[in-house]
Amino acid sequence: MSRRSIHRRQFLQRAVGAGVFPYVISASALGSAGSVAPSEKITVGCIGVGPQGTGDMNNFLKQKDAKVVAVCDVKSHVLKAAQEHVNKHYQDTGCTIYKDFRKLLARDDIDAVLIATPDHWHVLAALAAVRAGKDVYLEKPMGLSLAQDQALRSAVHRHGRVFQFGTQQRSSRNFRFACELVLNGRIGKLHTINVWSPGSSQGGDPTPVPVPEWLDYEMWLGPAPFTPYTKDRCSNKLWWFISDYALGFIAGWGVHPLDIALWGGGDKVTCPVEIEGKGVWPTEGITDTALNWNVVCKYDSGVTMNFTGDPYPEKWKQRYGRTTSHGTAFEGDEGWVHVDRSGINAHPKELLTAELGPNDIHLYESNNHVRNLLDCVKTRADTICPIDTAVQADILCHISDIAIRLEQKLRWDPKIERFTNNDAANRRLSRAMRSPWTL
Repeated sequence: MSRRSIHRRQFLQRAVGAGVFPYVISASALGSAGSVAPSEKITVGCIGVGPQGTGDMNNFLKQKDAKVVAVCDVKSHVLKAAQEHVNKHYQDTGCTIYKDFRKLLARDDIDAVLIATPDHWHVLAALAAVRAGKDVYLEKPMGLSLAQDQALRSAVHRHGRVFQFGTQQRSSRNFRFACELVLNGRIGKLHTINVWSPGSSQGGDPTPVPVPEWLDYEMWLGPAPFTPYTKDRCSNKLWWFISDYALGFIAGWGVHPLDIALWGGGDKVTCPVEIEGKGVWPTEGITDTALNWNVVCKYDSGVTMNFTGDPYPEKWKQRYGRTTSHGTAFEGDEGWVHVDRSGINAHPKELLTAELGPNDIHLYESNNHVRNLLDCVKTRADTICPIDTAVQADILCHISDIAIRLEQKLRWDPKIERFTNNDAANRRLSRAMRSPWTL
């Protein structure tokens, strides 16, 4: 299957020659954004094929109605390994490699893309993809600012693209069932949600060193401020925890349990909220995102959400009987339910065998995040985590990060997506990009 959005040569002249993102006519605007015929394979390009990207790519490789035809990365050895992996899987030599994702997106024979780059590239790569008429699986978190999230949301809707956010816990039965118990009142009136995730790390030698020959450092930096290369700066050991490239695990990991809190909280957590918190910050190295944090959100609905980067809070272990490094727990006036990737538990225990009737709330069901995307590429239906849902989870990460940096009590209005009581907080909702990159 193919969708033509603009002549390939013209796209490349604008994108690569000018060094900036071109304006691209979407496939939907040209009338070619229909569903994929059941007999046709969905062709996929993968942008960012490090550990997370390769893991996601392997899921695409397992789907019989999809074919990975191109991979892109700025690390030459990573790129070559991904190409060899794909070709070995298909027993052919059809996978093409790219160091510049714009060249991959210029191909009119690619239907969907996986984007698993470092976080500071997520929105720019996804914007270019949807403008080029591609459907998108975007790893979490989304943007480095709310303005980036809003720009992507607008583009996805304007160009009519199918979008899947990488919060794959929604494609798990336990998380879905926990949220259904809450939404159907099985724990009584919801009053508290406890959320926790791993915290960030610190470190990194600040001494400039030569850029490795296998790394296109200029392209890796992209929209981020220029900084001399240092050892391991571009590795998963460090970039996650440098604010030029990410928000740290308050978003990189925290978005997972927060997303489940929003799914189960429903309209109780979509109203205005008062938010405040404090963080623990690095004291050495080049990292600068919060090592740990405690954020309290008090919603106008009466629900309180506690969000921490302490991966094993002892008080919650005593409360729920067990904990792992992450989790979401809903408490009501008649019981509680706690869920993480290792399982689900509840009080009273009978909740775990409860059956939902036909008149109860039943949430969207997916058993595989990639499979769900591919099905929706064919039907043009919303995925289990479409763009609007994804932005709401990302917003909660942003306002939590802003709250701990300012250490002030803030009030957030979700309708206007602004703080109503603090101009300094609102200024943090956008950030500059290094030229020539722009939204």
